[in-house]
Amino acid sequence: MSDEEPGLDGPSRPGFDGPPLAVSVDATAVPERPVGAGRYVVELVRALARRDDVRLTVWCRRDDAARWESPGLTVLPSAPPSRPARLVWEQAGLARALRTAGVAVHHGPHYTMPVLCPVPSVVTVHDLTLVEHPEWHERSKVVVFRRAIALARRRATAIVCPSAATATRLDATGGATGRVFVVPHGVDHDRFGPHEAWPGADAAALRSTGVRPPYLLFLGTLEPRKAVPVLVDAFDRLAGLHPDLALVLAGGPGWGSDEVERAVAAAVHRSRIVRTGYVAETAVPALLRRAAAVCYPAIEEGFGLPALEAAACGTPLVTTAGSVMAEMVGDAAVLAEAGSASSVAAALTAVLAGGPDGERRRTAGLAAAAERTWAASAAGHVEAYRWAASRSHPRAGGT
Repeated sequence: MSDEEPGLDGPSRPGFDGPPLAVSVDATAVPERPVGAGRYVVELVRALARRDDVRLTVWCRRDDAARWESPGLTVLPSAPPSRPARLVWEQAGLARALRTAGVAVHHGPHYTMPVLCPVPSVVTVHDLTLVEHPEWHERSKVVVFRRAIALARRRATAIVCPSAATATRLDATGGATGRVFVVPHGVDHDRFGPHEAWPGADAAALRSTGVRPPYLLFLGTLEPRKAVPVLVDAFDRLAGLHPDLALVLAGGPGWGSDEVERAVAAAVHRSRIVRTGYVAETAVPALLRRAAAVCYPAIEEGFGLPALEAAACGTPLVTTAGSVMAEMVGDAAVLAEAGSASSVAAALTAVLAGGPDGERRRTAGLAAAAERTWAASAAGHVEAYRWAASRSHPRAGGT
């Protein structure tokens, strides 16, 4: 059973007078260019570092310390750079180091944890697609992370899920021994909002990407569950009625992106499909803000952060009916049937029509996004950490 979402939003826990809780976070899997779960770890660490009721230790790769260094943090660049070596290090080196690190709880924010963790552990399970839809993922990842999820179910003191949908799927596919906390991601409202930082800032940012309005935008890794070929087909269906409109696919190729390449090659209007590759974080808000519409047609997600960030920017949004994205943005989006190009095309057509419905959805999106902050997300994680640290564990570190 999962808990209700926490509503705490502040620098520390109201009414807590004890010493800071000593927490360690494993950031060793965050790539140089973080997206998705990597962005979650970066933002969570930043938000935790601002709290006065947490003493934070961050484990990172030996070549990655500079990114994490910040006042109030202890950064331990201990892990080897390669993924296979990191996984071995987590089970041997990290498990051993945690015995003397002086932490009360350890957080594995990307499915994994040491089998023999010497302190209470919290693990984030983002979604269950690795279990339920292995065909959407690279085989080596399926093998590693299915085992990791099974381990977290059995041995994690607490599990964090970013949405009620993920917590429900976790329960439906076998449940967990530890307590499950539903803690949504947040939005960096200093970056994602309806107004540019200064006149001309967005235009300058767009020039750096090679993108020119008007355009429809997809933002994210190009991988099977994102249903990008469906979006390409949908764009092809409506492009003839909007001769100036482009489709921008912003994101790096993931496993299985060959299907996207084939869809673009087969599109009648392929000359109006722009591929940016990875977009620098500094340009992402402008790309979202200036889009005629953002389309995030993913079949299934743990959270779908780009959809919420689009809503925070006041940008018209099309996303998938029955998904966690629809759950998060409420009435802000026009919803399309999962995997249906005709449904996505109809939803985009409705969005492009604008009018009173468009303004109503924009207002709803701004309101929905305003409720989500990384400070509130960090507070929810601290609830999970405190609960886990309070459980009996023979080798729990001090605070």
